[in-house]
Amino acid sequence: MDTFDIIVIGMGPGGEHVAGTLAERGLRVLGVDHGLVGGECPYWGCIPSKMMVRAGEVLAESRRVEGLAGAVGDVRPDWSVVARRIRDEATDDWDDRAAVERFTSKGGTFVRGTGRIVGAGRVDVDGKPYAAGLGIVVNAGSRASIPPIEGLGGVPYWTNRELVGTKELPSSLVVLGGGTIGCELGQAVARCGVDVTIVESAPRLLSAEEPEASERLATVFEREGIAVHAGVAASRVSGDGAGADVTLEDGTTVSAERILVATGRDTDPGAVGLGSAGVPEDAAVAPIDERCRVASNVWAIGDLTGKGAFTHVSMYQAGIVIRDVLGENGPAADYSAVPRVTFTDPEIGAVGLTEEQAREAGLDVTIGVTPLGETTRGWIHGGGGDGFIKLVADPARGVLVGATAMGPYAGEVLGALAVAVHAQVPVGTMRSMIYAYPTFHRGIETALAALERHA
Repeated sequence: MDTFDIIVIGMGPGGEHVAGTLAERGLRVLGVDHGLVGGECPYWGCIPSKMMVRAGEVLAESRRVEGLAGAVGDVRPDWSVVARRIRDEATDDWDDRAAVERFTSKGGTFVRGTGRIVGAGRVDVDGKPYAAGLGIVVNAGSRASIPPIEGLGGVPYWTNRELVGTKELPSSLVVLGGGTIGCELGQAVARCGVDVTIVESAPRLLSAEEPEASERLATVFEREGIAVHAGVAASRVSGDGAGADVTLEDGTTVSAERILVATGRDTDPGAVGLGSAGVPEDAAVAPIDERCRVASNVWAIGDLTGKGAFTHVSMYQAGIVIRDVLGENGPAADYSAVPRVTFTDPEIGAVGLTEEQAREAGLDVTIGVTPLGETTRGWIHGGGGDGFIKLVADPARGVLVGATAMGPYAGEVLGALAVAVHAQVPVGTMRSMIYAYPTFHRGIETALAALERHA
């Protein structure tokens, strides 16, 4: 049996970081993955999807020239340019040789296969046993969740992977799911000429975010010709490779050439053998402590832990695991200020608790809101400047417990708000700051003033 110090099952961003760093520090590390080293993010998620979003933004901006800067000729989308950029620049045509070499050059050993924990310090990879002297790190990731809709299995639907990898867009698309993935990809391809309909069973788009963000995004989608059916689920799907009909619970039927399933992500701790570490076989996530330990000498990071299906959470947890394996000091995990960004246009960045979540937690919160159009930078920006900044404060402690920024570059504006929530910066200190003028982030100062008025 081949023996290593650490075995990492799942070489997504966090797993690759753990494996590569520990190998650089002199440990014998085995990295295992049945897919591509790097995982969902660089090949189908974060990177290529944002290339699609960027393409849509450029097209939308070109159409805003009139009234701001003059006039342009006919703007014609060409998806082949986007598809070629995804293949050549983002994914190497879905070839991970460079990523594998990046890891092995640090001294690690890589095995392509499906890894599963089969006992204390023991891992099976497609029938071959391996041993880990110091422990096992699991970064098994997630997969697209497919809802049990009648007839869906008989229709050649797409997930984000098929859409990101396509060389040719369909003429029309029904998107099942109005969360982050559905909204980002739906808007991106709509701007490239696809007739898009979004179906969301929850009462509103982006139901995990502030209602104000959902309302404004729905208005933007309507303006851009994207049809939204919210508060109603799909009950039946029929069709073939040439098209599909989706019947909704209210009797409405929507049709398109393709269906995109964007109804969330599933994780399966049992599939990777975490049952041997005490995790129930039917558990949806792997419970972890403040050092990302599932059990003695077993760590879990990433989507599998249920702390946020974001690359930045996986990388954050990877740093904690690295320190724990090496016996180094460092802060324990803190998920009270996890930042998240939906890269629609306008962007929606949020951190901490929404107003509803804060009230459900028993906090007597105060709220401060600044419409972006009322800020100087928002007024200057003109078209595409829809948005707001919303602060959720706990007056008893005098700190922010949550915040949302919606508008151009909202993900960048979120940086200051994430620091405020994470570090529990006193609201009084934030009010005493100097905010550069004219910037979008200066709207934070106005929202703080509104917070004071509503206290």
